[in-house]
Amino acid sequence: MIPRSLDRDFVGYGPTPPDPRWPSGARLALNFVLNYEEGSEYSMMDKDGVSDAALTEIPAAAVPRGERDLAAESMFEYGSRVGFWRLHRLFQERGLPMTVYACALALERNLPAGAAIKAAGYDICCHGWRWVEHFKLSEDTEREHIRLAVESLQRTVGQRPDGWYCRYGPSVNTRRLVMQEGGFLYDSDSYADELPYYVMAEGRPQLVVPYTLTNNDLKWGTGNLGSGEDFFVILREAFDLLYEEGRTAPKMMNVGMHMRLLGHPGRASGLARFLDYVKSKPDVWVAKRIDIARHWLKEHPPEVSA
Repeated sequence: MIPRSLDRDFVGYGPTPPDPRWPSGARLALNFVLNYEEGSEYSMMDKDGVSDAALTEIPAAAVPRGERDLAAESMFEYGSRVGFWRLHRLFQERGLPMTVYACALALERNLPAGAAIKAAGYDICCHGWRWVEHFKLSEDTEREHIRLAVESLQRTVGQRPDGWYCRYGPSVNTRRLVMQEGGFLYDSDSYADELPYYVMAEGRPQLVVPYTLTNNDLKWGTGNLGSGEDFFVILREAFDLLYEEGRTAPKMMNVGMHMRLLGHPGRASGLARFLDYVKSKPDVWVAKRIDIARHWLKEHPPEVSA
Protein backbone atom coordinates (compact mmCIF):
# COMPACT_ATOMS: atom_id res chain seq x y z
CA MET A 1 0.00 0.00 0.00
CA ILE A 2 1.29 3.46 -0.90
CA PRO A 3 1.55 5.66 2.21
CA ARG A 4 -0.17 9.02 2.40
CA SER A 5 1.97 12.04 1.72
CA LEU A 6 2.20 13.56 5.19
CA ASP A 7 2.18 10.30 7.14
CA ARG A 8 5.50 9.20 8.65
CA ASP A 9 6.82 5.91 7.27
CA PHE A 10 9.56 4.21 9.28
CA VAL A 11 9.56 0.97 7.24
CA GLY A 12 9.85 1.96 3.58
CA TYR A 13 11.14 -0.90 1.45
CA GLY A 14 12.40 -2.76 4.52
CA PRO A 15 14.87 -5.63 4.04
CA THR A 16 13.90 -6.27 0.41
CA PRO A 17 14.22 -3.09 -1.65
CA PRO A 18 13.17 -3.48 -5.28
CA ASP A 19 15.70 -4.04 -8.01
CA PRO A 20 15.67 -0.67 -9.80
CA ARG A 21 16.82 -2.32 -13.03
CA TRP A 22 19.00 0.63 -13.91
CA PRO A 23 19.93 0.87 -17.61
CA SER A 24 22.60 -1.59 -18.81
CA GLY A 25 22.51 -3.35 -15.46
CA ALA A 26 24.27 -0.49 -13.66
CA ARG A 27 25.18 -1.09 -10.03
CA LEU A 28 24.57 2.53 -9.10
CA ALA A 29 22.63 5.51 -10.42
CA LEU A 30 24.57 8.69 -9.67
CA ASN A 31 23.00 12.14 -9.89
CA PHE A 32 24.89 15.43 -9.48
CA VAL A 33 22.79 18.43 -8.44
CA LEU A 34 23.91 22.03 -8.88
CA ASN A 35 21.94 24.31 -6.57
CA TYR A 36 21.57 27.61 -8.47
CA GLU A 37 20.44 30.03 -5.74
CA GLU A 38 22.61 33.11 -6.07
CA GLY A 39 20.47 36.17 -6.74
CA SER A 40 17.26 34.74 -5.29
CA GLU A 41 18.22 34.72 -1.59
CA TYR A 42 16.76 37.08 1.04
CA SER A 43 18.08 40.55 0.28
CA MET A 44 17.64 44.10 1.46
CA MET A 45 17.57 45.10 -2.21
CA ASP A 46 14.53 42.84 -2.70
CA LYS A 47 12.81 44.45 0.30
CA ASP A 48 13.05 41.34 2.49
CA GLY A 49 14.31 43.31 5.47
CA VAL A 50 17.33 41.04 5.93
CA SER A 51 20.53 40.04 4.14
CA ASP A 52 20.99 36.28 3.71
CA ALA A 53 24.38 34.86 4.66
CA ALA A 54 23.45 31.17 4.54
CA LEU A 55 26.06 28.75 3.16
CA THR A 56 28.76 31.38 2.81
CA GLU A 57 32.18 31.73 4.44
CA ILE A 58 30.54 33.42 7.43
CA PRO A 59 29.71 30.91 10.19
CA ALA A 60 27.01 33.20 11.57
CA ALA A 61 25.45 36.46 10.46
CA ALA A 62 27.96 39.22 11.23
CA VAL A 63 25.83 42.19 10.23
CA PRO A 64 22.81 43.07 12.41
CA ARG A 65 19.44 42.01 11.04
CA GLY A 66 17.87 44.83 9.06
CA GLU A 67 21.19 46.12 7.71
CA ARG A 68 22.67 45.36 4.32
CA ASP A 69 25.46 42.73 4.44
CA LEU A 70 27.70 43.69 1.53
CA ALA A 71 30.23 40.95 2.32
CA ALA A 72 27.62 38.19 2.15
CA GLU A 73 26.14 39.68 -1.01
CA SER A 74 29.54 39.52 -2.72
CA MET A 75 29.97 35.88 -1.71
CA PHE A 76 26.67 35.03 -3.39
CA GLU A 77 27.80 37.01 -6.43
CA TYR A 78 31.01 34.96 -6.59
CA GLY A 79 28.93 31.83 -7.03
CA SER A 80 27.09 33.28 -9.99
CA ARG A 81 30.01 35.14 -11.56
CA VAL A 82 32.76 32.55 -11.08
CA GLY A 83 31.66 29.35 -9.35
CA PHE A 84 29.00 28.41 -11.88
CA TRP A 85 31.39 28.61 -14.80
CA ARG A 86 34.08 26.54 -13.08
CA LEU A 87 31.70 23.71 -12.15
CA HIS A 88 30.00 23.86 -15.55
CA ARG A 89 33.40 23.49 -17.24
CA LEU A 90 34.33 20.44 -15.13
CA PHE A 91 31.20 18.60 -16.26
CA GLN A 92 31.44 19.71 -19.87
CA GLU A 93 35.08 18.63 -20.18
CA ARG A 94 34.13 15.14 -18.99
CA GLY A 95 30.89 14.88 -20.94
CA LEU A 96 28.87 14.27 -17.78
CA PRO A 97 25.28 15.38 -17.14
CA MET A 98 23.93 17.13 -14.09
CA THR A 99 20.66 18.45 -12.74
CA VAL A 100 20.17 22.11 -11.88
CA TYR A 101 18.08 22.91 -8.83
CA ALA A 102 17.11 26.27 -10.28
CA CYS A 103 15.77 29.23 -8.35
CA ALA A 104 13.95 31.09 -11.08
CA LEU A 105 14.78 34.67 -10.08
CA ALA A 106 18.48 33.79 -9.81
CA LEU A 107 18.63 32.74 -13.47
CA GLU A 108 16.75 35.86 -14.52
CA ARG A 109 19.72 37.76 -13.09
CA ASN A 110 22.32 35.77 -15.03
CA LEU A 111 21.00 35.15 -18.52
CA PRO A 112 24.37 33.87 -19.86
CA ALA A 113 24.26 31.09 -17.25
CA GLY A 114 20.70 30.26 -18.30
CA ALA A 115 21.83 30.04 -21.91
CA ALA A 116 24.74 27.76 -20.94
CA ILE A 117 22.41 25.47 -18.97
CA LYS A 118 20.09 25.26 -21.96
CA ALA A 119 22.93 24.57 -24.42
CA ALA A 120 24.40 21.86 -22.15
CA GLY A 121 21.06 20.05 -21.91
CA TYR A 122 21.04 19.96 -18.12
CA ASP A 123 17.64 19.13 -16.69
CA ILE A 124 15.80 21.55 -14.42
CA CYS A 125 14.33 20.77 -11.02
CA CYS A 126 12.65 23.90 -9.70
CA HIS A 127 14.18 25.19 -6.46
CA GLY A 128 11.49 27.81 -6.06
CA TRP A 129 10.80 31.26 -7.44
CA ARG A 130 13.21 32.45 -4.78
CA TRP A 131 15.53 30.74 -2.30
CA VAL A 132 13.20 31.12 0.67
CA GLU A 133 11.68 28.79 3.24
CA HIS A 134 8.37 27.68 1.81
CA PHE A 135 7.13 26.62 5.26
CA LYS A 136 7.03 30.34 6.10
CA LEU A 137 4.76 31.22 3.16
CA SER A 138 0.99 31.40 3.18
CA GLU A 139 -0.75 28.90 0.92
CA ASP A 140 -1.73 31.59 -1.59
CA THR A 141 1.78 33.05 -1.66
CA GLU A 142 3.32 29.62 -2.12
CA ARG A 143 0.96 28.86 -5.00
CA GLU A 144 1.94 32.15 -6.63
CA HIS A 145 5.65 31.42 -6.18
CA ILE A 146 5.23 28.08 -7.96
CA ARG A 147 3.41 29.75 -10.85
CA LEU A 148 6.03 32.50 -11.17
CA ALA A 149 8.88 29.99 -11.08
CA VAL A 150 7.49 27.82 -13.87
CA GLU A 151 6.83 30.80 -16.14
CA SER A 152 10.24 32.30 -15.45
CA LEU A 153 12.23 29.13 -16.12
CA GLN A 154 10.42 28.59 -19.40
CA ARG A 155 11.75 31.99 -20.46
CA THR A 156 15.32 31.75 -19.17
CA VAL A 157 16.25 28.13 -19.95
CA GLY A 158 13.63 27.28 -22.56
CA GLN A 159 12.00 24.48 -20.61
CA ARG A 160 9.57 24.10 -17.77
CA PRO A 161 10.91 22.27 -14.70
CA ASP A 162 10.09 18.57 -14.42
CA GLY A 163 10.79 18.30 -10.69
CA TRP A 164 10.45 20.33 -7.53
CA TYR A 165 12.64 20.84 -4.43
CA CYS A 166 12.22 23.47 -1.70
CA ARG A 167 14.88 25.26 0.30
CA TYR A 168 15.57 22.76 3.11
CA GLY A 169 12.02 21.52 3.58
CA PRO A 170 8.48 21.98 2.26
CA SER A 171 5.39 23.32 3.93
CA VAL A 172 2.46 21.02 4.64
CA ASN A 173 0.90 22.46 1.47
CA THR A 174 3.84 22.20 -0.94
CA ARG A 175 3.34 18.73 -2.42
CA ARG A 176 -0.38 19.32 -2.90
CA LEU A 177 0.27 22.67 -4.64
CA VAL A 178 2.99 21.17 -6.83
CA MET A 179 0.62 18.39 -7.90
CA GLN A 180 -2.18 20.86 -8.54
CA GLU A 181 0.14 22.84 -10.84
CA GLY A 182 0.03 19.76 -13.02
CA GLY A 183 3.34 19.72 -14.85
CA PHE A 184 5.76 18.15 -12.38
CA LEU A 185 6.67 14.47 -12.77
CA TYR A 186 8.23 14.21 -9.32
CA ASP A 187 9.35 16.09 -6.25
CA SER A 188 12.50 15.70 -4.17
CA ASP A 189 11.25 17.11 -0.87
CA SER A 190 12.47 14.10 1.11
CA TYR A 191 15.71 12.69 2.49
CA ALA A 192 14.15 9.37 3.51
CA ASP A 193 15.61 6.77 1.12
CA GLU A 194 18.20 5.79 -1.46
CA LEU A 195 15.59 4.79 -4.03
CA PRO A 196 12.58 6.61 -5.47
CA TYR A 197 9.19 5.80 -3.97
CA TYR A 198 5.55 6.88 -4.15
CA VAL A 199 3.19 8.64 -1.76
CA MET A 200 -0.51 9.32 -2.08
CA ALA A 201 -1.63 12.94 -2.37
CA GLU A 202 -4.54 14.60 -4.11
CA GLY A 203 -6.07 11.15 -4.52
CA ARG A 204 -3.26 9.81 -6.69
CA PRO A 205 0.35 8.60 -6.43
CA GLN A 206 3.20 11.11 -6.47
CA LEU A 207 6.74 10.04 -7.31
CA VAL A 208 9.37 11.14 -4.81
CA VAL A 209 13.02 11.08 -5.88
CA PRO A 210 14.74 11.64 -2.52
CA TYR A 211 17.67 14.01 -2.11
CA THR A 212 20.51 14.16 0.45
CA LEU A 213 22.23 16.70 2.66
CA THR A 214 24.99 14.20 3.41
CA ASN A 215 26.99 13.94 0.16
CA ASN A 216 26.72 17.70 -0.06
CA ASP A 217 29.17 20.58 -0.08
CA LEU A 218 27.07 22.48 2.47
CA LYS A 219 29.38 20.79 4.99
CA TRP A 220 31.78 23.66 4.27
CA GLY A 221 29.13 26.00 5.62
CA THR A 222 28.96 23.99 8.84
CA GLY A 223 32.71 23.63 9.27
CA ASN A 224 32.80 19.88 8.60
CA LEU A 225 34.95 20.14 5.46
CA GLY A 226 38.33 21.78 5.15
CA SER A 227 39.67 20.99 1.70
CA GLY A 228 38.89 19.60 -1.71
CA GLU A 229 40.53 16.37 -0.56
CA ASP A 230 37.97 16.11 2.26
CA PHE A 231 35.13 16.41 -0.24
CA PHE A 232 36.67 13.81 -2.52
CA VAL A 233 37.09 11.37 0.37
CA ILE A 234 33.51 11.58 1.67
CA LEU A 235 32.12 11.17 -1.85
CA ARG A 236 34.46 8.28 -2.66
CA GLU A 237 33.64 6.46 0.57
CA ALA A 238 29.89 6.74 -0.04
CA PHE A 239 30.32 5.74 -3.67
CA ASP A 240 32.48 2.71 -2.85
CA LEU A 241 30.01 1.23 -0.38
CA LEU A 242 27.01 1.79 -2.65
CA TYR A 243 28.98 0.40 -5.60
CA GLU A 244 29.79 -2.76 -3.65
CA GLU A 245 26.20 -3.13 -2.45
CA GLY A 246 25.11 -2.65 -6.04
CA ARG A 247 26.25 -6.17 -6.86
CA THR A 248 23.00 -7.41 -5.29
CA ALA A 249 20.97 -4.30 -4.32
CA PRO A 250 21.56 -1.30 -6.62
CA LYS A 251 20.75 2.12 -5.22
CA MET A 252 20.88 5.81 -6.12
CA MET A 253 23.50 8.33 -4.95
CA ASN A 254 22.96 12.10 -4.90
CA VAL A 255 25.72 14.70 -4.78
CA GLY A 256 24.70 18.25 -3.85
CA MET A 257 26.76 21.23 -5.04
CA HIS A 258 26.58 24.98 -4.41
CA MET A 259 28.39 27.42 -6.67
CA ARG A 260 29.43 29.85 -3.90
CA LEU A 261 30.93 26.95 -1.91
CA LEU A 262 32.25 24.26 -4.24
CA GLY A 263 33.04 26.76 -6.99
CA HIS A 264 36.25 27.86 -5.26
CA PRO A 265 39.36 26.29 -6.79
CA GLY A 266 40.64 24.55 -3.64
CA ARG A 267 37.29 22.80 -3.33
CA ALA A 268 36.39 22.18 -6.97
CA SER A 269 39.65 20.23 -7.20
CA GLY A 270 38.08 17.55 -5.01
CA LEU A 271 35.03 17.38 -7.25
CA ALA A 272 37.25 17.02 -10.32
CA ARG A 273 39.04 14.07 -8.68
CA PHE A 274 35.74 12.41 -7.87
CA LEU A 275 34.38 12.86 -11.39
CA ASP A 276 37.49 11.19 -12.80
CA TYR A 277 37.21 8.42 -10.21
CA VAL A 278 33.61 7.76 -11.22
CA LYS A 279 34.51 7.68 -14.91
CA SER A 280 37.09 4.97 -14.17
CA LYS A 281 34.42 2.60 -12.83
CA PRO A 282 32.23 0.38 -15.03
CA ASP A 283 28.51 -0.18 -14.47
CA VAL A 284 27.70 3.31 -13.16
CA TRP A 285 24.79 5.27 -14.59
CA VAL A 286 25.55 8.99 -14.23
CA ALA A 287 22.08 10.33 -14.86
CA LYS A 288 19.96 13.41 -14.89
CA ARG A 289 17.29 13.47 -12.22
CA ILE A 290 14.53 13.49 -14.81
CA ASP A 291 15.99 10.33 -16.37
CA ILE A 292 15.90 8.57 -12.99
CA ALA A 293 12.29 9.70 -12.52
CA ARG A 294 11.20 8.54 -15.97
CA HIS A 295 13.01 5.23 -15.53
CA TRP A 296 11.26 4.59 -12.23
CA LEU A 297 7.84 5.51 -13.59
CA LYS A 298 8.37 3.04 -16.44
CA GLU A 299 10.02 0.16 -14.56
CA HIS A 300 8.15 0.53 -11.27
CA PRO A 301 4.76 2.11 -11.91
CA PRO A 302 2.68 2.71 -8.78
CA GLU A 303 0.53 -0.16 -7.59
CA VAL A 304 -2.73 1.36 -6.42
CA SER A 305 -5.24 -0.84 -4.63
CA ALA A 306 -8.77 -0.78 -6.00
